[in-house]
Amino acid sequence: MDRLSRLLLASTMLLAISGSASAQDGPVADPLRSGLEGALRGCEIWVLDPSSWLNDPARFLAAIDLGGAVFETESLPEPLLPPEPFRRANRYWRINVGPNEGYALVVSRDIPMCHITGGGGVDFQPAAEAVAASPDVSDRWERIGEERQGGMVSTFFRLRKEPKLALVLSRADEPGARRDRPQVIVTVTYDLGR
Repeated sequence: MDRLSRLLLASTMLLAISGSASAQDGPVADPLRSGLEGALRGCEIWVLDPSSWLNDPARFLAAIDLGGAVFETESLPEPLLPPEPFRRANRYWRINVGPNEGYALVVSRDIPMCHITGGGGVDFQPAAEAVAASPDVSDRWERIGEERQGGMVSTFFRLRKEPKLALVLSRADEPGARRDRPQVIVTVTYDLGR
């Protein structure tokens, strides 16, 4: 019993110390938002700079900047895959942002595209909405339109420094949407025809 009391006291002290250190470091970043922002950075560099991944994905992964939360996998479940025309020479990445939450990032070695899906046991809508409206996104991406359909809102963007790069960011149109399907869907494509 005495040993249990000491273990509980040590655990409480450790939590108190780590809690005060976190409070001093400032607000903790939202992992849902950080994960989506990292995936978007990864999409940009994958499509615009193939040298970042051609022989070694180190620069691509550094652009995502999420450390050990990103790992490559051999496949993904069907609901996380991009539309059929983009399913060629794909590589698949997972970005963990919580115990049961994450993003799937699908890229192609043949097609200048990137596809992100996000979902899990928590509500992704507030984070996706915050990213869509963030100064970082609006500094880099020009908003060119929006559509609402079936409880989802899709915002269309064009990269300011390379207008041929288009982004569609779809998410629930309000918090608290269904969680039994992807809650965030992003597609980034480069228009080779213009």
